[in-house]
Amino acid sequence: MKTVIEFDVEKATQALNYLAQKEGGKIDKMKAIKLVWLADRFHLRKYGRPISNDSYLAMEYGPVGSSVKDIADSSDFLSSEEAKYSSAYLKPDGKKHFIESIGEVDADILSETDLETLDLVYSKYGKEHALELAHMSHLFPEWKKFEREILTNSISRGNMSYADFFKNPEEEIPYENIFNEKKEELEIAEKIFNESFLVASFWE
Repeated sequence: MKTVIEFDVEKATQALNYLAQKEGGKIDKMKAIKLVWLADRFHLRKYGRPISNDSYLAMEYGPVGSSVKDIADSSDFLSSEEAKYSSAYLKPDGKKHFIESIGEVDADILSETDLETLDLVYSKYGKEHALELAHMSHLFPEWKKFEREILTNSISRGNMSYADFFKNPEEEIPYENIFNEKKEELEIAEKIFNESFLVASFWE
């Protein structure tokens, strides 16, 4: 199931900006992208919607929100409006693989639960190196689904489904696990998401 819910450039930008400021003003791009994935995953499983509404790809270093990556890279793939908005808050840090915050976080863009989730994710995983987060992401089912093809270079990327974000790893992960929802809570969140998806599909 690929999301048909529209990508939210404002929330994605402010999430990256928030994380950059948590790091003292700039943050490693890969680390930021992985932290946004963790935040989207947690918020989806708890509240029935991701924060960014991004389309996710399984790549060599784990899940990647395609438009979040475009923002982090100041990519030409961004529309003029998206580029104008994101560039008012973030910029690449020269030739280094970092994103620098250049504007205060517009907290009004992020909901209370968005902010709570970003705080939780950063408090639990913010101390980890980008490559460690990439390694951790390889343990989750949404990436595992593509593991063989990616590792054998059969494909360079695969289109992820939010439906797989509701699944748990088959084995216990050797990291602190914030994805410990009760079965009933997870089923309710998945139902909320599926209903929202159907509504969005109807109007697309």
